[in-house]
Amino acid sequence: MDLTQIEPRVLWKNFSALNAVPRPSKKEEKVIEFIKTFGENLNLPTTVDEVGNVIIRKPATSGMEDRKTVVLQSHLDMVHQKNSDVLFDFETQGIQMEIDGDWVKAKGTTLGADNGLGVAAMMSVLESTDIAHPALEALFTIDEETGMTGAIGLKPGTLTGDILLNLDTEEDDEIDIGCAGGIDVTASQTYNLIKPDGQIMMISVKGLQGGHSGMDIHKGFGNANIILGRLLYTGLQNQNLELISIDAGGLRNAIPREATAVFSVRHSAEFTADAIALKKEIMEEFASVEKDLNISIENYSSHEKGISAEDSAKIILALKAAHNGVYRMSPDVADLVEASNNVARVELKDGSLKIMNLSRSSVESSKYAVAEQLKSVFELAGMKVEFSGSYPGWKPKPGSDIVKVMESIYEKEFGSKPAVVACHAGLECGIIGSNYPEMDMVSFGPTIRGAHSPDERANIPSAQKFWKFLQEILKNIPKK
Repeated sequence: MDLTQIEPRVLWKNFSALNAVPRPSKKEEKVIEFIKTFGENLNLPTTVDEVGNVIIRKPATSGMEDRKTVVLQSHLDMVHQKNSDVLFDFETQGIQMEIDGDWVKAKGTTLGADNGLGVAAMMSVLESTDIAHPALEALFTIDEETGMTGAIGLKPGTLTGDILLNLDTEEDDEIDIGCAGGIDVTASQTYNLIKPDGQIMMISVKGLQGGHSGMDIHKGFGNANIILGRLLYTGLQNQNLELISIDAGGLRNAIPREATAVFSVRHSAEFTADAIALKKEIMEEFASVEKDLNISIENYSSHEKGISAEDSAKIILALKAAHNGVYRMSPDVADLVEASNNVARVELKDGSLKIMNLSRSSVESSKYAVAEQLKSVFELAGMKVEFSGSYPGWKPKPGSDIVKVMESIYEKEFGSKPAVVACHAGLECGIIGSNYPEMDMVSFGPTIRGAHSPDERANIPSAQKFWKFLQEILKNIPKK
Protein backbone atom coordinates (compact mmCIF):
# COMPACT_ATOMS: atom_id res chain seq x y z
CA MET A 1 0.00 0.00 0.00
CA ASP A 2 1.17 3.53 -0.81
CA LEU A 3 1.81 5.62 2.32
CA THR A 4 -0.48 8.32 0.98
CA GLN A 5 -3.41 5.88 1.20
CA ILE A 6 -3.26 5.49 4.99
CA GLU A 7 -5.00 7.81 7.43
CA PRO A 8 -4.58 10.62 8.07
CA ARG A 9 -3.79 10.97 4.38
CA VAL A 10 -2.67 14.58 4.55
CA LEU A 11 -0.06 13.74 7.22
CA TRP A 12 1.42 10.80 5.32
CA LYS A 13 1.30 12.72 2.04
CA ASN A 14 3.45 15.48 3.51
CA PHE A 15 5.73 13.00 5.29
CA SER A 16 6.31 11.18 2.00
CA ALA A 17 7.06 14.45 0.20
CA LEU A 18 9.47 15.47 2.97
CA ASN A 19 11.24 12.09 2.96
CA ALA A 20 11.87 12.39 -0.77
CA VAL A 21 14.23 15.27 0.10
CA PRO A 22 17.74 14.44 1.46
CA ARG A 23 18.09 16.03 4.90
CA PRO A 24 21.02 14.72 6.96
CA SER A 25 22.15 16.96 9.80
CA LYS A 26 24.44 19.83 8.74
CA LYS A 27 23.52 19.27 5.09
CA GLU A 28 19.99 20.65 5.07
CA GLU A 29 20.23 23.00 2.07
CA LYS A 30 17.74 20.98 0.01
CA VAL A 31 15.15 20.62 2.75
CA ILE A 32 15.42 24.31 3.71
CA GLU A 33 14.60 25.21 0.10
CA PHE A 34 11.81 22.61 0.08
CA ILE A 35 10.07 24.11 3.15
CA LYS A 36 10.67 27.68 1.98
CA THR A 37 9.05 26.91 -1.36
CA PHE A 38 6.19 25.13 0.44
CA GLY A 39 5.39 28.25 2.47
CA GLU A 40 5.71 30.61 -0.49
CA ASN A 41 3.41 28.44 -2.62
CA LEU A 42 0.74 28.84 0.09
CA ASN A 43 1.23 32.63 -0.13
CA LEU A 44 2.14 32.69 3.56
CA PRO A 45 4.84 35.02 4.94
CA THR A 46 7.98 32.88 4.83
CA THR A 47 11.49 33.76 5.98
CA VAL A 48 14.81 31.98 6.39
CA ASP A 49 17.03 33.34 9.16
CA GLU A 50 20.80 33.61 8.95
CA VAL A 51 21.46 30.10 10.30
CA GLY A 52 18.88 28.37 8.10
CA ASN A 53 15.76 28.12 10.27
CA VAL A 54 12.55 28.57 8.28
CA ILE A 55 9.64 30.53 9.80
CA ILE A 56 6.20 30.45 8.15
CA ARG A 57 3.39 32.56 9.61
CA LYS A 58 -0.34 31.95 9.21
CA PRO A 59 -3.13 34.22 10.46
CA ALA A 60 -5.78 32.95 12.87
CA THR A 61 -8.88 31.37 11.38
CA SER A 62 -12.20 33.18 11.74
CA GLY A 63 -13.26 33.48 15.37
CA MET A 64 -9.81 32.59 16.75
CA GLU A 65 -8.23 36.03 16.51
CA ASP A 66 -8.46 36.64 20.28
CA ARG A 67 -6.45 33.49 21.19
CA LYS A 68 -2.80 33.41 22.15
CA THR A 69 -0.33 33.04 19.27
CA VAL A 70 1.10 29.53 18.99
CA VAL A 71 4.56 28.55 17.79
CA LEU A 72 4.60 25.08 16.19
CA GLN A 73 8.15 23.75 16.19
CA SER A 74 9.98 20.74 14.73
CA HIS A 75 13.46 20.15 13.29
CA LEU A 76 14.16 19.50 9.62
CA ASP A 77 17.25 17.30 9.90
CA MET A 78 17.35 13.56 10.54
CA VAL A 79 19.88 11.08 11.89
CA HIS A 80 21.55 9.25 9.03
CA GLN A 81 22.25 5.65 10.04
CA LYS A 82 22.13 2.54 7.85
CA ASN A 83 22.93 -1.13 8.08
CA SER A 84 26.44 -1.91 6.85
CA ASP A 85 25.17 -4.07 3.99
CA VAL A 86 22.85 -1.36 2.63
CA LEU A 87 24.03 0.88 -0.21
CA PHE A 88 22.51 4.30 0.42
CA ASP A 89 23.62 7.93 0.08
CA PHE A 90 21.77 10.19 2.53
CA GLU A 91 22.99 13.30 0.69
CA THR A 92 21.40 12.39 -2.64
CA GLN A 93 18.65 9.83 -2.01
CA GLY A 94 15.20 10.05 -0.50
CA ILE A 95 14.21 7.56 2.20
CA GLN A 96 12.72 4.32 0.87
CA MET A 97 9.71 3.45 3.02
CA GLU A 98 7.39 0.49 3.48
CA ILE A 99 4.41 -0.53 5.59
CA ASP A 100 4.76 -3.45 8.00
CA GLY A 101 1.44 -4.09 9.74
CA ASP A 102 0.71 -1.08 11.97
CA TRP A 103 4.17 0.40 11.38
CA VAL A 104 5.93 2.50 8.77
CA LYS A 105 9.65 1.81 8.47
CA ALA A 106 12.54 2.35 6.07
CA LYS A 107 14.46 -0.21 4.05
CA GLY A 108 17.72 -0.60 5.97
CA THR A 109 18.09 3.04 7.07
CA THR A 110 16.70 5.42 9.63
CA LEU A 111 13.15 6.48 8.76
CA GLY A 112 13.30 10.15 9.70
CA ALA A 113 10.02 10.05 11.63
CA ASP A 114 12.19 11.81 14.21
CA ASN A 115 11.29 14.63 13.57
CA GLY A 116 9.73 14.27 10.12
CA LEU A 117 6.25 13.47 11.42
CA GLY A 118 6.31 16.69 13.39
CA VAL A 119 7.36 18.62 10.28
CA ALA A 120 4.63 16.89 8.25
CA ALA A 121 2.01 17.79 10.86
CA MET A 122 3.05 21.43 10.71
CA MET A 123 2.87 21.39 6.91
CA SER A 124 -0.61 19.85 7.12
CA VAL A 125 -1.88 22.58 9.47
CA LEU A 126 -0.36 25.32 7.33
CA GLU A 127 -2.03 24.11 4.14
CA SER A 128 -5.38 23.33 5.80
CA THR A 129 -8.57 25.24 5.07
CA ASP A 130 -10.79 23.57 7.67
CA ILE A 131 -8.72 23.38 10.88
CA ALA A 132 -9.54 26.04 13.49
CA HIS A 133 -6.43 27.60 14.98
CA PRO A 134 -5.04 30.85 16.45
CA ALA A 135 -2.33 32.87 14.76
CA LEU A 136 0.57 30.50 14.05
CA GLU A 137 4.32 30.78 13.74
CA ALA A 138 5.70 27.56 12.27
CA LEU A 139 9.37 27.27 13.21
CA PHE A 140 11.36 24.65 11.30
CA THR A 141 14.81 24.44 12.89
CA ILE A 142 17.98 22.91 11.46
CA ASP A 143 20.74 20.68 12.85
CA GLU A 144 18.97 19.54 16.00
CA GLU A 145 20.58 16.11 15.95
CA THR A 146 24.25 17.11 15.85
CA GLY A 147 24.52 20.38 17.73
CA MET A 148 21.15 22.16 17.96
CA THR A 149 22.74 25.03 16.04
CA GLY A 150 19.37 26.09 14.63
CA ALA A 151 17.86 26.61 18.07
CA ILE A 152 21.08 28.19 19.34
CA GLY A 153 21.18 30.58 16.38
CA LEU A 154 17.53 31.66 16.70
CA LYS A 155 17.69 35.32 17.70
CA PRO A 156 15.56 36.93 20.41
CA GLY A 157 12.62 38.82 18.94
CA THR A 158 12.21 36.51 15.94
CA LEU A 159 9.12 34.92 17.47
CA THR A 160 6.10 36.66 18.99
CA GLY A 161 4.18 33.58 20.17
CA ASP A 162 2.94 32.97 23.70
CA ILE A 163 2.91 29.15 23.56
CA LEU A 164 5.32 26.76 21.89
CA LEU A 165 4.23 23.27 20.86
CA ASN A 166 7.31 21.15 20.14
CA LEU A 167 6.29 18.05 18.14
CA ASP A 168 9.38 15.94 18.83
CA THR A 169 8.69 13.25 21.44
CA GLU A 170 8.09 9.57 20.83
CA GLU A 171 5.38 8.27 23.20
CA ASP A 172 1.82 9.22 22.31
CA ASP A 173 0.53 9.01 25.90
CA GLU A 174 3.07 11.51 27.24
CA ILE A 175 3.08 15.28 27.58
CA ASP A 176 6.68 16.34 27.99
CA ILE A 177 7.52 19.41 30.06
CA GLY A 178 11.28 19.06 30.57
CA CYS A 179 14.42 17.55 29.05
CA ALA A 180 18.13 17.00 29.51
CA GLY A 181 20.93 19.25 28.39
CA GLY A 182 24.07 17.88 26.80
CA ILE A 183 27.74 18.39 26.08
CA ASP A 184 30.16 16.78 23.62
CA VAL A 185 33.38 15.40 25.10
CA THR A 186 36.08 14.60 22.53
CA ALA A 187 39.44 13.02 23.36
CA SER A 188 42.18 12.99 20.76
CA GLN A 189 45.85 12.19 20.32
CA THR A 190 48.38 11.42 17.59
CA TYR A 191 50.84 8.54 17.98
CA ASN A 192 54.04 7.49 16.24
CA LEU A 193 53.64 4.63 13.79
CA ILE A 194 55.61 1.40 13.94
CA LYS A 195 55.70 -1.84 12.01
CA PRO A 196 53.48 -4.38 13.86
CA ASP A 197 55.36 -7.19 15.61
CA GLY A 198 53.00 -10.16 15.73
CA GLN A 199 50.04 -11.88 14.16
CA ILE A 200 47.54 -9.46 12.62
CA MET A 201 44.01 -10.02 13.89
CA MET A 202 40.59 -8.40 13.61
CA ILE A 203 37.68 -8.25 16.05
CA SER A 204 34.29 -7.09 14.85
CA VAL A 205 31.11 -6.52 16.84
CA LYS A 206 27.88 -6.34 14.84
CA GLY A 207 24.14 -6.87 15.09
CA LEU A 208 23.40 -4.66 18.10
CA GLN A 209 20.10 -2.79 17.99
CA GLY A 210 21.53 0.61 18.85
CA GLY A 211 18.98 3.30 19.60
CA HIS A 212 18.64 6.81 20.99
CA SER A 213 21.48 7.65 23.34
CA GLY A 214 19.11 9.57 25.62
CA MET A 215 15.75 7.84 25.48
CA ASP A 216 17.23 4.30 25.35
CA ILE A 217 20.33 4.72 27.53
CA HIS A 218 18.73 3.01 30.55
CA LYS A 219 17.53 -0.08 28.68
CA GLY A 220 20.73 -2.11 28.95
CA PHE A 221 21.40 -2.26 25.22
CA GLY A 222 24.89 -3.21 24.14
CA ASN A 223 27.37 -0.49 23.14
CA ALA A 224 29.65 -1.88 20.42
CA ASN A 225 32.55 0.36 21.46
CA ILE A 226 32.46 -0.84 25.06
CA ILE A 227 32.18 -4.50 24.04
CA LEU A 228 35.13 -4.06 21.67
CA GLY A 229 37.17 -2.45 24.46
CA ARG A 230 36.45 -5.38 26.76
CA LEU A 231 37.66 -7.87 24.18
CA LEU A 232 40.85 -5.90 23.48
CA TYR A 233 41.51 -5.65 27.22
CA THR A 234 41.99 -9.43 27.37
CA GLY A 235 45.25 -8.99 25.46
CA LEU A 236 46.88 -6.48 27.76
CA GLN A 237 48.18 -8.81 30.46
CA ASN A 238 49.96 -11.47 28.43
CA GLN A 239 50.26 -10.07 24.92
CA ASN A 240 52.23 -7.42 23.09
CA LEU A 241 49.03 -5.95 21.61
CA GLU A 242 49.60 -3.19 19.04
CA LEU A 243 46.60 -1.39 17.61
CA ILE A 244 46.53 -0.68 13.88
CA SER A 245 43.04 0.76 13.36
CA ILE A 246 39.66 1.12 15.05
CA ASP A 247 36.41 1.99 13.29
CA ALA A 248 33.73 1.89 15.95
CA GLY A 249 30.36 3.54 16.44
CA GLY A 250 28.96 6.50 14.56
CA LEU A 251 26.93 9.53 15.55
CA ARG A 252 27.17 10.96 19.06
CA ASN A 253 23.45 10.62 19.74
CA ALA A 254 23.14 6.99 18.62
CA ILE A 255 24.09 3.99 20.75
CA PRO A 256 26.85 2.27 18.71
CA ARG A 257 25.77 -0.87 16.86
CA GLU A 258 29.01 -1.88 15.12
CA ALA A 259 32.72 -1.76 15.91
CA THR A 260 35.87 -3.16 14.33
CA ALA A 261 39.52 -3.19 15.44
CA VAL A 262 42.62 -4.41 13.59
CA PHE A 263 45.71 -5.13 15.70
CA SER A 264 48.69 -7.42 16.16
CA VAL A 265 49.34 -9.84 19.03
CA ARG A 266 52.39 -11.86 20.02
CA HIS A 267 50.67 -15.20 20.62
CA SER A 268 47.48 -15.24 18.57
CA ALA A 269 46.31 -18.70 19.69
CA GLU A 270 46.46 -17.75 23.37
CA PHE A 271 44.76 -14.40 22.74
CA THR A 272 42.04 -16.02 20.66
CA ALA A 273 41.29 -18.57 23.36
CA ASP A 274 40.96 -15.84 26.01
CA ALA A 275 38.86 -13.62 23.73
CA ILE A 276 36.52 -16.48 22.75
CA ALA A 277 35.97 -17.29 26.42
CA LEU A 278 35.05 -13.65 27.08
CA LYS A 279 32.90 -13.58 23.94
CA LYS A 280 30.83 -16.45 25.36
CA GLU A 281 30.27 -14.52 28.59
CA ILE A 282 29.29 -11.35 26.72
CA MET A 283 26.85 -13.23 24.51
CA GLU A 284 25.22 -14.67 27.63
CA GLU A 285 25.06 -11.23 29.28
CA PHE A 286 23.16 -9.72 26.36
CA ALA A 287 21.15 -12.77 25.30
CA SER A 288 17.79 -11.30 26.33
CA VAL A 289 18.22 -7.83 24.77
CA GLU A 290 20.64 -8.31 21.86
CA LYS A 291 19.44 -11.41 20.07
CA ASP A 292 21.33 -10.58 16.84
CA LEU A 293 24.68 -9.77 18.47
CA ASN A 294 27.58 -11.19 16.46
CA ILE A 295 31.23 -11.12 17.53
CA SER A 296 33.98 -12.39 15.25
CA ILE A 297 37.62 -12.91 16.26
CA GLU A 298 39.88 -13.93 13.41
CA ASN A 299 43.33 -13.74 11.86
CA TYR A 300 43.66 -10.93 9.36
CA SER A 301 46.06 -9.53 6.80
CA SER A 302 47.18 -5.91 6.71
CA HIS A 303 50.24 -3.98 5.54
CA GLU A 304 49.35 -0.88 7.55
CA LYS A 305 51.52 0.36 10.37
CA GLY A 306 50.27 0.44 13.94
CA ILE A 307 51.13 2.12 17.24
CA SER A 308 53.26 0.85 20.10
CA ALA A 309 52.04 -1.59 22.72
CA GLU A 310 52.44 1.14 25.35
CA ASP A 311 50.26 3.63 23.45
CA SER A 312 47.78 0.88 22.60
CA ALA A 313 47.43 0.00 26.27
CA LYS A 314 46.60 3.61 27.15
CA ILE A 315 43.77 3.67 24.61
CA ILE A 316 42.37 0.31 25.69
CA LEU A 317 42.55 1.20 29.38
CA ALA A 318 40.78 4.51 28.68
CA LEU A 319 37.99 2.68 26.86
CA LYS A 320 37.72 0.28 29.78
CA ALA A 321 37.51 3.13 32.31
CA ALA A 322 35.32 5.64 30.46
CA HIS A 323 31.82 5.75 31.90
CA ASN A 324 29.08 4.59 29.55
CA GLY A 325 25.37 4.45 30.33
CA VAL A 326 23.36 5.83 33.24
CA TYR A 327 25.43 7.96 35.61
CA ARG A 328 22.65 9.04 37.99
CA MET A 329 18.88 8.59 38.29
CA SER A 330 16.89 11.65 39.30
CA PRO A 331 16.12 11.78 43.03
CA ASP A 332 13.20 14.12 42.31
CA VAL A 333 11.40 12.60 39.28
CA ALA A 334 10.49 8.91 39.40
CA ASP A 335 12.19 6.71 36.77
CA LEU A 336 13.92 9.66 35.09
CA VAL A 337 17.57 9.30 34.09
CA GLU A 338 19.25 12.46 35.36
CA ALA A 339 22.71 12.02 33.87
CA SER A 340 24.37 9.65 31.40
CA ASN A 341 27.13 9.25 28.85
CA ASN A 342 27.30 7.60 25.45
CA VAL A 343 30.78 6.53 24.26
CA ALA A 344 29.67 7.13 20.71
CA ARG A 345 32.58 6.96 18.29
CA VAL A 346 36.12 5.59 18.45
CA GLU A 347 38.35 6.14 15.44
CA LEU A 348 42.03 5.25 15.09
CA LYS A 349 43.62 5.61 11.66
CA ASP A 350 47.25 6.24 10.68
CA GLY A 351 48.12 6.94 14.31
CA SER A 352 45.41 9.57 14.76
CA LEU A 353 42.84 8.87 17.51
CA LYS A 354 39.44 10.38 18.34
CA ILE A 355 37.04 9.21 21.05
CA MET A 356 33.71 11.06 20.92
CA ASN A 357 31.12 11.13 23.71
CA LEU A 358 27.77 12.78 24.35
CA SER A 359 27.07 13.44 28.03
CA ARG A 360 23.53 14.39 29.05
CA SER A 361 21.87 15.64 32.22
CA SER A 362 18.79 17.55 33.32
CA VAL A 363 20.99 19.17 36.00
CA GLU A 364 23.91 21.35 34.85
CA SER A 365 26.17 20.39 37.76
CA SER A 366 25.87 16.66 37.12
CA LYS A 367 26.26 17.19 33.36
CA TYR A 368 29.68 18.64 34.05
CA ALA A 369 30.40 15.99 36.67
CA VAL A 370 30.06 13.33 33.95
CA ALA A 371 32.07 15.36 31.44
CA GLU A 372 34.85 16.07 33.92
CA GLN A 373 35.08 12.41 34.94
CA LEU A 374 35.58 11.49 31.29
CA LYS A 375 38.12 14.27 30.89
CA SER A 376 40.06 12.94 33.88
CA VAL A 377 40.18 9.40 32.44
CA PHE A 378 41.30 10.50 29.01
CA GLU A 379 43.88 12.96 30.32
CA LEU A 380 45.37 10.25 32.54
CA ALA A 381 45.79 8.28 29.31
CA GLY A 382 47.74 11.19 27.81
CA MET A 383 44.98 12.47 25.52
CA LYS A 384 43.80 15.98 24.80
CA VAL A 385 40.18 16.64 25.75
CA GLU A 386 37.78 19.23 24.36
CA PHE A 387 34.30 20.20 25.54
CA SER A 388 31.95 21.56 22.84
CA GLY A 389 28.32 21.91 21.84
CA SER A 390 27.00 22.46 25.36
CA TYR A 391 23.29 23.18 25.54
CA PRO A 392 20.97 23.66 28.52
CA GLY A 393 18.19 21.46 29.78
CA TRP A 394 14.57 22.52 29.95
CA LYS A 395 13.15 23.11 33.43
CA PRO A 396 9.62 21.74 33.89
CA LYS A 397 6.61 24.00 34.57
CA PRO A 398 3.96 21.40 35.50
CA GLY A 399 1.20 23.87 36.33
CA SER A 400 1.22 25.94 33.14
CA ASP A 401 -2.03 26.81 31.37
CA ILE A 402 -1.23 24.89 28.18
CA VAL A 403 -0.38 21.73 30.12
CA LYS A 404 -3.74 21.90 31.91
CA VAL A 405 -5.54 22.39 28.58
CA MET A 406 -3.73 19.42 27.03
CA GLU A 407 -4.39 17.14 29.99
CA SER A 408 -8.11 17.95 29.82
CA ILE A 409 -8.30 17.37 26.06
CA TYR A 410 -6.37 14.12 26.26
CA GLU A 411 -8.61 12.68 28.97
CA LYS A 412 -11.77 13.73 27.10
CA GLU A 413 -10.66 12.40 23.71
CA PHE A 414 -8.84 9.23 24.71
CA GLY A 415 -10.46 8.20 28.00
CA SER A 416 -7.36 8.14 30.20
CA LYS A 417 -4.92 10.52 31.80
CA PRO A 418 -1.66 11.30 29.97
CA ALA A 419 1.70 10.97 31.66
CA VAL A 420 3.17 14.43 32.30
CA VAL A 421 6.90 13.77 32.18
CA ALA A 422 10.40 15.04 31.65
CA CYS A 423 12.67 13.09 29.31
CA HIS A 424 16.37 12.31 28.99
CA ALA A 425 16.53 13.33 25.34
CA GLY A 426 17.75 16.71 24.21
CA LEU A 427 14.88 18.89 23.02
CA GLU A 428 15.24 22.40 21.62
CA CYS A 429 12.83 23.86 24.17
CA GLY A 430 15.58 24.56 26.71
CA ILE A 431 17.62 26.55 24.22
CA ILE A 432 14.68 28.43 22.75
CA GLY A 433 13.40 29.11 26.25
CA SER A 434 16.65 30.84 27.21
CA ASN A 435 15.71 33.63 24.75
CA TYR A 436 11.96 33.43 25.37
CA PRO A 437 11.66 32.85 29.14
CA GLU A 438 7.97 33.85 29.30
CA MET A 439 6.87 31.43 26.59
CA ASP A 440 4.89 28.37 27.77
CA MET A 441 6.39 25.24 26.19
CA VAL A 442 5.28 21.66 25.89
CA SER A 443 6.34 18.71 23.73
CA PHE A 444 4.36 15.75 22.42
CA GLY A 445 4.30 13.43 19.42
CA PRO A 446 3.34 10.05 17.96
CA THR A 447 4.84 6.75 19.05
CA ILE A 448 8.18 6.07 17.37
CA ARG A 449 10.43 3.11 18.11
CA GLY A 450 14.13 2.60 17.39
CA ALA A 451 14.90 6.27 16.69
CA HIS A 452 18.48 6.96 15.54
CA SER A 453 18.82 3.39 14.23
CA PRO A 454 17.83 1.50 11.04
CA ASP A 455 15.11 -0.14 13.14
CA GLU A 456 13.29 3.21 13.44
CA ARG A 457 9.56 2.82 12.85
CA ALA A 458 6.45 4.95 13.30
CA ASN A 459 3.14 3.59 14.57
CA ILE A 460 0.23 4.28 12.20
CA PRO A 461 -2.66 4.28 14.74
CA SER A 462 -0.54 6.51 16.98
CA ALA A 463 -0.02 9.01 14.16
CA GLN A 464 -3.80 9.19 13.79
CA LYS A 465 -4.13 9.84 17.52
CA PHE A 466 -1.37 12.50 17.42
CA TRP A 467 -3.02 14.30 14.50
CA LYS A 468 -6.39 14.39 16.27
CA PHE A 469 -4.77 15.60 19.51
CA LEU A 470 -2.93 18.43 17.74
CA GLN A 471 -6.09 19.69 16.04
CA GLU A 472 -8.03 19.67 19.32
CA ILE A 473 -5.25 21.57 21.10
CA LEU A 474 -5.23 24.27 18.42
CA LYS A 475 -9.02 24.66 18.72
CA ASN A 476 -8.74 25.16 22.48
CA ILE A 477 -5.84 27.57 22.89
CA PRO A 478 -6.61 30.05 25.73
CA LYS A 479 -7.52 33.64 25.03
CA LYS A 480 -4.91 36.37 25.26
